[in-house]
Amino acid sequence: MQTLTKKTTILFSPKMYHRLAHLAKQQGMSVAHLVRQAAIQCYLVPDRRTRLEAVEALSAMELPVADWPKMEKEIVQGALGHS
Repeated sequence: MQTLTKKTTILFSPKMYHRLAHLAKQQGMSVAHLVRQAAIQCYLVPDRRTRLEAVEALSAMELPVADWPKMEKEIVQGALGHS
């Protein structure tokens, strides 16, 4: 888990805070965690260009890839601990 070391204060109207508190309770988390998750989803997700560049970089590696049935079998065997 990431260590949280920076703090900010956000003022909400009573109505807005009540709604956030209700949502947080439904999801089994604190209001602070709910707000952090919203910030991550809204502002910290890589943009489309960054994601495409990452895919292109992976593609350029020319890693060995088998056909799907063989790869699926290897994945299942690995998950079950079989060689």
